[in-house]
Amino acid sequence: MEWYLPVIWAALIGTAVALYVILDGFDLGIGILFPTTKSEGERDQMMRSIAPFWDGNETWLILGGAGLWVAFPRAYAVIMPALYLPVIVMLLALVFRGVAFEFRVVSHSKTSWNFAFAAGSTTAAFCQGVILAGLVQGIHVENGAYVGGSFDWATPFALMCGLGVISGYALLGATWLVMKTEGPVAVRAREQAKTLLLFVLAFMAAVSLWTPYAFPAIATRWFSLPNFLFLWPVPLLTALLAFADWRALDKGGEFVPFITSIGLFMLGFVGLVISWFPYLVPPSLTIWQTAAVPASQIFMLMGTLVFLPLALCYTALVYWLFRGKVKPGESYH
Repeated sequence: MEWYLPVIWAALIGTAVALYVILDGFDLGIGILFPTTKSEGERDQMMRSIAPFWDGNETWLILGGAGLWVAFPRAYAVIMPALYLPVIVMLLALVFRGVAFEFRVVSHSKTSWNFAFAAGSTTAAFCQGVILAGLVQGIHVENGAYVGGSFDWATPFALMCGLGVISGYALLGATWLVMKTEGPVAVRAREQAKTLLLFVLAFMAAVSLWTPYAFPAIATRWFSLPNFLFLWPVPLLTALLAFADWRALDKGGEFVPFITSIGLFMLGFVGLVISWFPYLVPPSLTIWQTAAVPASQIFMLMGTLVFLPLALCYTALVYWLFRGKVKPGESYH
């Protein structure tokens, strides 16, 4: 049982991260798309489409961070010093956008809060891409501790990943608006989603080429035999999902573009897991080397197994209750 505990916790944290990317990704995408309209009424409609969901979506970020801290304390102790600056900027940006969301509703002048909401959303998305890149490109560890500098994460690869995540979240936001809104907002979002899909595919292709070239371990994982024989369906499924996404957008689909966009994110996530598992701190520390003692893992697991189904049921209930489209001029109060 002790051998499997780190695997269970890695799966739980991976699930929390995936849920966060999906659920908070589209409402961050709404903020990224905020500057694309000059109509305050359209911005109100965009905000109303996420108003019942946005704060609950960030629950999964807490579960992922707390799970890492408790279940893999050695990994937490290495990752945080290595990526402290992008992590703290991300958290401040999330706070900034949360305050902007609430104050915008009651403010007579919305201009400053519109800027705060868009800037906070874009900054948070960019920082998440930088954090992802910092992990993928590896963290310098000696004797179980981080020995690099405060800006080791600041590389061209990190810049590309930051811009890629912004594009990806904007795609999720645009397809969410296609699914959840009516009128000019939905029409514009459909055209934006087509352009954003091309950007996302370009960034995915760039990362897929960059990582094997820069990191021989990833090239070996993907292209050596017999691995290649088992892994080739991943890029094929990505291409098929992208085609289905584009076709649904072109043919007037509403639900399918959002689901296929989520699928693209999940396949990207699967690709990262394939590239680095079982390393939690690439390229040196595995999930077993960084795991807490079994007693701590079991204690937290007992609480998580109670909390996780409740959170999933609550999330499903909220999305069910607030199903349907948001129309122009409609209020959620």
